[in-house]
Amino acid sequence: MVIGSGLAGMSAALRIASRRPVLLVTKHGLGEGSTSWAQGGIAAAIGPDDSVEAHAADTIEAGAGSCTPDAVAAVCGDAPRTISALADLGVAFDRAHGEIALAREGAHSLPRVAHAGGDATGRHVVDALASHVIAHGAVTVLENTRVDDLLVDDAGVTGVRLATGEVVRASAVVLATGGSGHLFSRTTNPLGATADGAALARRAGAALADLEMVQFHPTALAVGPSPLGLISEAVRGAGGMLFDRHGDPVMAGVHPMGDLGPRDVVARAVFRRARETGGDVVMSLAHLDPARVHARFPEVAALCAAQGIDLATDPVPVTPAAHYAMGGVLTDLDGRTTVPGLWAVGECASTGLHGANRLASNGLLEAAVLGRRAADDVAAGGGDPMPGPRVDPLPLATGDADGAAVRHMVGRIMWDGCGLERDADGLADAAGRLDALPMPADAESAGLLEVARLVVAAAAAREESRGAHFRSDFPDSDPTLARRTCWAGDTPAAMPSIDLTEAA
Repeated sequence: MVIGSGLAGMSAALRIASRRPVLLVTKHGLGEGSTSWAQGGIAAAIGPDDSVEAHAADTIEAGAGSCTPDAVAAVCGDAPRTISALADLGVAFDRAHGEIALAREGAHSLPRVAHAGGDATGRHVVDALASHVIAHGAVTVLENTRVDDLLVDDAGVTGVRLATGEVVRASAVVLATGGSGHLFSRTTNPLGATADGAALARRAGAALADLEMVQFHPTALAVGPSPLGLISEAVRGAGGMLFDRHGDPVMAGVHPMGDLGPRDVVARAVFRRARETGGDVVMSLAHLDPARVHARFPEVAALCAAQGIDLATDPVPVTPAAHYAMGGVLTDLDGRTTVPGLWAVGECASTGLHGANRLASNGLLEAAVLGRRAADDVAAGGGDPMPGPRVDPLPLATGDADGAAVRHMVGRIMWDGCGLERDADGLADAAGRLDALPMPADAESAGLLEVARLVVAAAAAREESRGAHFRSDFPDSDPTLARRTCWAGDTPAAMPSIDLTEAA
């Protein structure tokens, strides 16, 4: 069984199905997740002046000292083949002069982001994969169905319990549930990004990792309710510039790469400048050719137009918003968790690739690479789980509170106390407020609340600033803390010391 139907989930399901029948369960419609919202593209060293080594170096630099080198080598090394494989499946990447066109995004030293439909890469990927899933005789799709709990016995995960109460047995379960953006009141994520994978795995006894590492995108459209429209990093890669309400450039003197600095640096600069000036930071493309702007970024232009803003000529108000979780279910490079019978891939997994700050457009890449690797492992019969801490399964705890109301409060608490800038007092306040919330009646909201409490605990435990995790009371990085953080149940644990070289 594969739970989730984004790039990671559908890639895994298709590859497993070549050898074993697969049930793909998805909370909404097929492909209606974060992948379909992805604008920028997929990073890969396929340009004439690029190399896998340069891609890996940029990934490690952005990761701020806590990437797992073997994960970086494996994923970046497989990127060129991933682009070819997706093209073979029907993803029509944009081309220039007969070759795949490559864009440059933040913290990349070279243009290496392949895109499709201008800024509609995710939708093109999902449409191509979904057509193969629907046509494949060995894949059964169960749409609009939520998994509430994993079934676990002494041997490991044996199946799931659906929200309907139905029990479905499976010889292997692959979590591909996406991210956790709706932990925060401001997010670019679709409504289904409610930390389902982390909550399910935690209750099954699996280890989680890097929960404090949440990436806030610097340029969400600062108009309308959450989820906020995303102004892709590729827009700044094409020449978009950030200014404050007085017309002063936001990134001048902040980072050598200016508007294309690492996401955590740009996000905090935008956040601080808006706070200091009392007005929104804006992005301007008025110095560029309007026709080319609209042709390159049709999706972003449409988002802006819906709010009465012309992307090419008007100042576009932007704000940071929760975008991507580097943390999640701890896995090795075959997607194995610390519980037998359970794999995790995509954004819900924590492989160590991203470290403390995801390099732009490495997310879809990791989803495709790990989806394939986990599929091969599952299809071959799997094996021993990943070494690491494992606790006894935890019961699903629900109450009678309204889930929507609880989710709303979780978002506000997390944004206020565990957002872009954190400190001990704010985190302690957030922890107390989360503990005081009533348990919701539905498993989805209960899981979100469980994960929120763990994210706050992880942020409080890391008494330094590193990548996307910034502590105003500990503003510097501590070299002794240049390591990942692991959690078993509700308790911090030592990261397993394992050699991934063979897997890489």
